[in-house]
This record gives sequence, structure tokens and C-alpha cells, in this order.
Amino acid sequence: MKKLLLILIITATALSLASCNMEFGEGPRPSDESTLPDVPSEPNPNAPTSPVYSWNDYDTISIAKALEICNTLASGAISEETYYIKAKIDSITNALYGAMIISDDTGEISVYNTKSSSGIDFALLSAIPFKGDEVLLSCTLQNYNGTPEIKQAYLIDFKKNEVTFNPSDYPDMTVSEARNAEAGTKMKISGTVARITYANGKIPSGYILVDNASSIYVYDSESAQRVKIGNKVSVIGEKDYWILDDEQYFAEKYGYKGCCQLSSATLVELDTATGAVDLSWAAESTMKDILETPFSENSTTLIYKVTARVSKSVGTGFVNYYFNDLDYVDSENPGTGTYAYTQCNGADFAWLDEFDGKLCTVYITALNAKSSNAGCKYRVLPIAIEAIENFEFEDAKVPEHVVKYYAKDQFLPFYYGNPNMKLISSVSSAALGFEGAEIEYLSSDTAVADFVSEGGETFFRCYGTGSVTVTVKATYEGYEYSTNVEISIQGNRDVEYVTVADAISADSDSTVAVKGIVGPSLVNQTGFYLIDETGAIAVRVSADTLKTLEIGYEVVLEGKRTVTKDGGGQICLDSAVVAANYYGEHEYSTASFITGKTLSDLIALADTPEQTAKVYVIEASIKKVDSQYYSNIYVVSGTSELLLYSTSAKQYAFLYDYIGETLTIEINTCDWNARGLKGCVLAIYTDDGKILNMYNF
Repeated sequence: MKKLLLILIITATALSLASCNMEFGEGPRPSDESTLPDVPSEPNPNAPTSPVYSWNDYDTISIAKALEICNTLASGAISEETYYIKAKIDSITNALYGAMIISDDTGEISVYNTKSSSGIDFALLSAIPFKGDEVLLSCTLQNYNGTPEIKQAYLIDFKKNEVTFNPSDYPDMTVSEARNAEAGTKMKISGTVARITYANGKIPSGYILVDNASSIYVYDSESAQRVKIGNKVSVIGEKDYWILDDEQYFAEKYGYKGCCQLSSATLVELDTATGAVDLSWAAESTMKDILETPFSENSTTLIYKVTARVSKSVGTGFVNYYFNDLDYVDSENPGTGTYAYTQCNGADFAWLDEFDGKLCTVYITALNAKSSNAGCKYRVLPIAIEAIENFEFEDAKVPEHVVKYYAKDQFLPFYYGNPNMKLISSVSSAALGFEGAEIEYLSSDTAVADFVSEGGETFFRCYGTGSVTVTVKATYEGYEYSTNVEISIQGNRDVEYVTVADAISADSDSTVAVKGIVGPSLVNQTGFYLIDETGAIAVRVSADTLKTLEIGYEVVLEGKRTVTKDGGGQICLDSAVVAANYYGEHEYSTASFITGKTLSDLIALADTPEQTAKVYVIEASIKKVDSQYYSNIYVVSGTSELLLYSTSAKQYAFLYDYIGETLTIEINTCDWNARGLKGCVLAIYTDDGKILNMYNF
């Protein structure tokens, strides 16, 4: 009788949902969704009410029995009969849809979707179960591509199980104390939820917790699905410094300790009232200072107050939200800044839309740092924002701004020889409302390095080896600011070097020194092509090394001659460092570039590592293809097409103005992932002259 009543309930519920945007069995699985389907927020008054029974009155089956039933079903088939299951929630994998893992003494099984007995979506319920709670479900079963699961569950009832723990194992700490604790330290911290983070599918993954003095990240998808911004909570867990497994090597290399966070966390107290989030303690900073903070410092997940311009950039299938400092000019000259870290293609930051294009007071944190061969780069999370009306930049702040954002950054910590570098002598900013701030430079030892005026321009020149202190001073409307920059002129190392052709043919994984001209940029790799009369080889360097180089410099580079993948891939000089830099504005040689070939000839080439160290000069045109989630760019000729290696066509934005035109193109047949030859454009020849690929410079 009970099963008959339940079937009637489910039938009525299904009829009441006939007008919904998504029905069971249709569309993507919940982990692919970012919004709730259009479901009623109140129970359907026409749906029959469930009779009230005690839990023991239901004829339940064990999970072992449920698994057995699933395994008797054909792939994709759903059970005709409805079953009752009583179990404990091990985890909620998607709080929007009530996807979860449940278990009893006999096993565990996943639940695809959970609703109330009257058809309300899980996320819209006023009271929902969480990890550790016991649930009573009515459900259908299915074999989903060979995996047993509960297809559709209706929540009949649930029992709350309180979290129990030994307080002596988790001593109370302030957030500041938690930040400074060693990894593995157990603790209990309390504070207010300031911002929630989201994983793919817009599933809550964690949150920033603040007290009246500091902030830290709590990584726990379970509790993140229960809390709201402004809730006061207490959490137990272990201090952690998180780094993605495949970034561990590079993080250690650059001194990055990892994201400062609480892991293995459990929510033990929750005040569901939403109050104001106190951020008055956040220190004032700038985007520049945040992004230039040494990676060895424990600065991640600590909130700062900055002034920044918010800019929305719509890509193909994603949206980025940028935070740019006061040196922002326009989208072509954005100055110092970066974009918010998202795992949801930007959908989790739609709340920033109202601030697009506005100068704002932003409370922001570096959530983590991506660590790779190119170096480390902070990825930020905005916490709270308020637009600034009628912004005025004070004259007294102009000199410091000019020194920090323009003059000081011209200098590197060291030089190999004489860069003969032209320097900025004055700065104006229409955006900040000042014009003609003057800059002066002074050397502490003119025998080592000095500043020379020629033709109204100022040049930095080095004459020997040693250390020198450079004083950089800016003046404006009677105000001035100066700072010192310590510079070492190291001189070039005397190493035996080979030609590019010799490096290309060197033994795999051997260390070689190669002399050549810094050529056009790689794409989707940090580096460039090193070119001499004998050949061109792809070179990968760190981001710090790249900052010391410009196209046209004559250099000797030392690195490992390697092929990127076992059994194939790209020949390159990997992890290269500068042994000698002779600077200059040299044109790279094209003597080794292969001519007389067509695009169809290139497409027919055998995919071998040797092929990836060749550059061709061909006649072809450019084609860009956009889809909902990605964009690709091709070199085309007639019916022949060669895909250019990139993560987005935007990496080849310099080609956009020439789409459809027949061009002379310098192109490398590359294969970084051993998945077949693709192209990398070094340069194009147009009516305006030769245009180089400057992507990394």
C-alpha cells in the first residue's frame, strides 16, 4: 500500500513539473550545469501530501541490494519499481541538484538528483540534510554506462547527526594565529564568511573566512554549500599550504609555499543570520604591490584594500574580469593588473558586471599562485567592491606614482654588459589628470654605470663590472619622491657555444650553449625562437629571464636540448638561462628558412621532432573560427588548412587585421604536445612592412 501511495505522489509530481525547462533523463548531468532549472519555489498545492510514518514502517532495501538491482539492468535502463533506502550522507557532490554519495553498512552508491516529496529542487528547500546526516529516500535505480546509481531520489525525511570532536584536539585560534601555524596543525577558528569560491559547474568549493584582524581560505565543498556571505561560523580542520600536484616542482623552485588555507575542514557551528562583513582591518595596498609580493611570503588569502579599475572582457565561451592599477590607460595599454581566478568560465563573477569600466575601492586577495616553467603568477579573488565617484588624484601623490609605475621598473637587478638603454624623462597621465612630471637619474659610481644625454634623450650605459646604486627621482608641482635601485653589472660569462644547427642536432637532454638573435615569440609557451644563419630553435625560459630580453638582442643561452614528449614532440632549448647578452637591435637572419613550399606541402610533412625545428616562408591567408566555448585560428590556402597552436585565437590577435588577405608568412611547424604538426607564425609581411609575433614581449 505504501509503495502504491508513493507511486501516486511521484506521478503527480512529474505532471506538476511538465512545464519545467529540464526533465529527468534529458540534458547534461548536474555537474555540467551552472544554474538551477526553472522549478517552483513553493510546493505544488495540487500534489498529494505524503502520509506520515515512522522510519521503521518503510520497507527499505540495503545499498548492497540496490547495487545488485542496478547490475541487473541494461546500460541506461531505469528500474520500473520505486524503492526505499535508509542511509548516511558521505558527501554532497552538487548542492544545486542534491547529487550525493550515501552509504550504509553494506556499501555506498551515488545519487544523481534529489527533490522533496512534493517536487521542490534540493537547493530551494528550507531545510536540507548535510554530510553525516541520515536520510530516508524513495528512489528509482539505474545502470548509468555500467555504473550503478540512484537515478531520482525523493527525500521522505532526514535525521541530523551533530558533529562531535575532542576540543583538546582542535584548540581555538584566531585567524592570524591560524595563518602562521605550521602545516598539519589542528585548530578551531571562528569568523564571518566573506566570499564563496566555486568549482566547475558553479559548485561551491570553499570560502574566505575573516575575523576582526585577518582572513584565511577554508577549503571544504561540504560546508561551502551550506553557508552564505555574512554567516558567522566555527570550523575545525588542519592548516595547509595547498599546491596543485603537477606544480609542486616549480613552486619549490620559485619559493612558493602554497595557498594559505584550512583543509580537512568540518563546520561545527553555523549562525544562518547574515550580518555585515568587517574588512576595516585590511591594509591599504595596490595591485602592483600585491602582484610583486615575493612568493616566499605567506601572503595568499590575506585581504588587501586597493583602488583598481574593473574591466570585463568577453571571450569565446568565457568572461574574464580584470583588476587594473592606476597606470591603466585603455584596453590596449592596461598597465599593471590581472584577472579574477575562475573555474566557471567567469560565471561566478557576474556580480561584477555593474562595476565594469569603473574605478573602484576593491577588497581583494591573491588566492593562490600558478607555478610553471615560466615562473609563478598570483591569481586573485575579489571580496567586496564599491565604485568611486568623482575620483581625483592628488598632486602630492604624482611623483611617487611616476617613480613606482614608470621610472623604477625600467631597471633590472643585473646586466651582463652595456644595454645602452633609452630612459623615460617625463610622464603624463590623462586618466589621472597630470602632465609633465619630470624624472632624474643619478649613479653612485659613474665608472661602473652612468646616465648620458644625447639629442634630448637620456641613456643608461654600463662601463664595467660591479655594483651601483641608482637614485630615481620624480618632481611635480613642487612635490618630489625618490627611491634607490641596486644594480649589479655582472659581465658576460666566457662559455663555449655552438650554432643553432648544432644545438638542434645535439644529443637529447644534453646541456648546450647557443649563440643567436632573440627572435619572435612562441605561443602558449614562455619563450621565443633563437635564430642564427644556420637555423631557428624554440627556447623556453622563465618569466624572470624573459624580462631581461628583447627581440633583436644578441645572446648566448645555456639550456637543455630536449624533445617535449617521449616518442615525439617539439625540439627546444628548455629552461634556458642567459650566459651572455650583447644587447643591440639586430635583425634575425632568414637564411635557414625554407622557401618554395606550399601550405599543402607542410600539411603532408611527416610528424617527427626534426620537423619542429624548421621555419618555412609560404604564401597563405588567415582564418579565424569562433564557437560557443573556444576560438581557433588557421593558416589557409585553397582547401588546405593548418591550425595554429594556441589556447585561444586571441593569442594571435596581431593577425586579426589581416584575416582573409594573402600574406607572406614565416611559420614553424611545431608539435608541443606530440599530437600532430600545427603552426606557429613568427612574422607576416604586409604593405606596412614586416610584423613580428610579439606575444611574449
